Formats: sequence, C-alpha cells, structure tokens
Amino acid sequence: MVGVADIRDALMHLLFPHVCLGCGSDLPEKNMVLCLRCIHDLPETNFENFSANPVEKIFWGRLNLESAFARYYFTKGSLVQRLMHHFKYRSELTLGKLLGRFMGESIQQHTRFPVDALLPLPLYEKRERSRGYNQSLVLCEGMAEITNLPVIKDAVIRPAFTETQTKKGRVERWKNIEGRFCVVNPSLLENRHLLLVDDVVTTGATLESCGAELMKIDGVKLSVGTLCYSFH
Repeated sequence: MVGVADIRDALMHLLFPHVCLGCGSDLPEKNMVLCLRCIHDLPETNFENFSANPVEKIFWGRLNLESAFARYYFTKGSLVQRLMHHFKYRSELTLGKLLGRFMGESIQQHTRFPVDALLPLPLYEKRERSRGYNQSLVLCEGMAEITNLPVIKDAVIRPAFTETQTKKGRVERWKNIEGRFCVVNPSLLENRHLLLVDDVVTTGATLESCGAELMKIDGVKLSVGTLCYSFH
C-alpha cells in the first residue's frame, strides 16, 4: 500500500529531481551526488603508486618534495571538468567532500605518503569570502574522514590578491604569485610531514610558491596532493 510519505517523496522528486551531477541520471538515494557509473568512469591516474610520476616531475629542481600525486586526469569537456565546475562554482560541497574522500583513499592505501597533517592551499581572503568556501579545505575535510589526519587551516594565509592564472605562461604565473603566501603560525607546522592539497595542478607555480614558504619552517617535510592533473 502506498503511503503518504511515498506520495510526498514522489512529488518532491518530480518537482525537484535528484540527479547525478556527472550525467544527469536519476539517483535512488538523497545523499548521493554521483551515480556508480560516473564514479567508475572517473579517469584515475594511479600516480600515488609510483615515484617520478608526472606530478612529481613538475617540481623537480624547484621544490624538494617527498612525494606527490593527483587522483584524476583533467581534460576539457570531460566528466572531471563538469564535476569541477559544480564543485568550484555551484557550491556543490557534498561533491567536493566525496572527491576528497577518494583522494584520502589514495594515500591511505599506499605507504608513499606517511604524512602527519593535511594543509589546504589558502585562497585570498576576499575570494574565499565571495565564493563562501575554500575548495582545497573542502577536499581536506573529505580526506580527513578517510585518513583521520588533522587539517591545519590557519597556519598559512594568502594576504594579497592574485589575478587568475588560467591564461598565463609559467614565468607570468610565477611573477603573479611570488611571495604571496605568508606563514603566520609556524609552530603548528614544525617537525611535521605536511600534505599540501589543491584542486588542480598544471604548472605547479602556485603550489611551488606556497611550498617554498613551508620549507623554511624547522623540520618540515612536504608532499603534494591534488584532485586533478591538467596537461599544459
């Protein structure tokens, strides 16, 4: 027998359909944001499995990292790009935490990342206030649900606005962000192996700039983890 609750749920689904953010298909559970097919189709890099992977090579001669990885490949017009758009510009934070959990699984299952804490790449305060959140912090929160690692979010700030990096070359990117990170609470970071987390790595200029400041702290070891790796 169909109950009142069933009728109400059916009407709500009709008026406000709950669909996969990747492909638009109906989702059976309210707490789901991706269907199993889209999760299966996410283009994994498997970079966490081996050293000298493409992300680590980005930083050779630039930053003395312990390890680095990206969970997925990013290409234009792809499923990953659609998901990133939902996450960064449509405030789909549940999606962001899910993707962060997938990142957490990557480092938990391998011995190459014996890190002590997760450190989200900070956003400029005005940009974070406008967006309402820092996407790197959301990823860290998802990772922490899997790894139980602490998330350190107040030790580094980005005190000056930097223009978008999207259309800049490597030299221009470096000039745009050089010296734009400041460690305000080094005692939280001393003698720790930190995983610096961001959403996408392309040239690595922004991560390099932040990482260079972190490496000035006593006893710090640094690794990098990003959700996506973009060819350039």
